Amino acid sequence: MSEYFLTLPAFEEASEKVREVTLETKLIQSDYFSQQCGNNVYLKPENLQRTGAYKIRGAYYRISKLTDEERAKGVITASAGNHAQGVAYAAKVYGCRAVIVMPTTTPLIKVNRTKALGAEVVLHGDVYDDAAEEALRLAKEEGLTFVHPFDDPGVATGQGSIAMEIFKELPTVDYILVPIGGGGLATGVSTLTKLLHPDTKVIGVEPEGAACLTASLKNGKVTTLKTASTIADGTAVKTPGTKIFPYLQKNLDDVITVPDADLVAAFLDMVENHKMVVENSGLLTVAALKQLDCKGKKVVSILSGGNMDVITMSSVVQNGLIQRDRIFTVSVLLPDKPGELERVAGLIARQNGNVIKLEHNQFVTTNRTEAVELRITLEAFGTDHKNEIIKVLDKNGLRPRVVRPVL
Repeated sequence: MSEYFLTLPAFEEASEKVREVTLETKLIQSDYFSQQCGNNVYLKPENLQRTGAYKIRGAYYRISKLTDEERAKGVITASAGNHAQGVAYAAKVYGCRAVIVMPTTTPLIKVNRTKALGAEVVLHGDVYDDAAEEALRLAKEEGLTFVHPFDDPGVATGQGSIAMEIFKELPTVDYILVPIGGGGLATGVSTLTKLLHPDTKVIGVEPEGAACLTASLKNGKVTTLKTASTIADGTAVKTPGTKIFPYLQKNLDDVITVPDADLVAAFLDMVENHKMVVENSGLLTVAALKQLDCKGKKVVSILSGGNMDVITMSSVVQNGLIQRDRIFTVSVLLPDKPGELERVAGLIARQNGNVIKLEHNQFVTTNRTEAVELRITLEAFGTDHKNEIIKVLDKNGLRPRVVRPVL
């Protein structure tokens, strides 16, 4: 059966099969990102998919290809994120047992979501590798079928249904950008693309802190990174799939790496311009747009998922605003006498600065008649506006000094 996967008949079958459980995620033309990069950009919003990510495609198709006997015994996987919910949902549709092994560090909300889909959750180990080892042990012990998150040609075939949908909507697409963690999604998308439209370029995108495929392609063999450190937790993978690596070598046209700071900016852009929450891993393809060495092309960025907890979301938004100088903190020194605070507030108001927070420190020097420190956290329109405010404060003898905001 493994020889059947990743072929045109298999992709056609998978594309029909996944329609039983997937939502239609039609391409969204983005005027904003098109203007930013000089190409005609379309978004494939898998963040709006059932369970909030594309993973349900591969899980459902893979389980559909099991024998009745295998489904009767049940399936198992290891995952702390989107794949867990994809397998749980697919297994629920087929009425088969699903066991999900998750690291003990998995946020409770993800555990509860997976349980709510009818899966049995086993918490084991601190990281994915520990959970995967336990899942393989349980699979052997209980006769369960292990559904790998990415290193499975059947799973990759199901993920390739995304490319089929892209070509039906936009047959003249020039570039498809696909995020890479372990490589399952990129395998499916790039392999089908080269079967149907070999002239279309497929570009993989990895986080700089977990560029395992970049290292593997450079070495010509599957390579394990020493560490994987990135805010794109869904793609924080140290080793790409060994079974699918040859397909990635053959079918990917290039791989781009993206720094975490660019993901923060992309999140802010996505929320403000498209009103969509996309997780950091799903934003890799958006952050990579400015690195494309082309103009006037039709480009599809696959948004792989939108499962982000609110604490992370809040942190990313704050850091994005700070990064773009839309929030900043300035320290000024002023005499400790009545009216000074009002004077400073007036200067800022006349420059249309919006004060968010004030901190008044009378103990910055022993001579309080000489100066006290006032730290002002402000909202501005951007870097130019920030610099205008600072210039006015300096002109009025307040010796402004920009410091890191503490919100």
